[in-house]
Amino acid sequence: TYQRHESAGYLTNWAGRLFVRAIERRLAGGNAGPMPVFFALADGSRLSQSALARWATVEQPTMAYTLNRMERDGLIERTPDPADRRSALIGLSKLGLQRAHEALAAGMEVNGIALSGFNPAERDAFFGMLKRVAANLERDGEPG
Repeated sequence: TYQRHESAGYLTNWAGRLFVRAIERRLAGGNAGPMPVFFALADGSRLSQSALARWATVEQPTMAYTLNRMERDGLIERTPDPADRRSALIGLSKLGLQRAHEALAAGMEVNGIALSGFNPAERDAFFGMLKRVAANLERDGEPG
């Protein structure tokens, strides 16, 4: 029978939701939704919506919704793509950069809490196993 506490999918999903909740408690705005965009653009990069969707591994409509909310909140700026006038490049605004740094700091703090008590070998093993799980699932999603 299915035992959720012995399910890699359930435990990974549950841990992910706990990470998000912990990060949101630390953010003034309380929303971790823009985190993938913050990760992609915090270094000052400017990317197209399609590149951001690929980077975050989300569908285009999901990224469009996220970017529209971020634009409404003054977190991003869109500029014409010099290589393709039909497209825009997205970068973080001054406020967006500030929020990105706050979000990344919150993420680092929560990661530290999540891994507290792990010795370096355990951390390496944990990350190695998660990477293998991700690689296995990525291969499963590839056309046969």
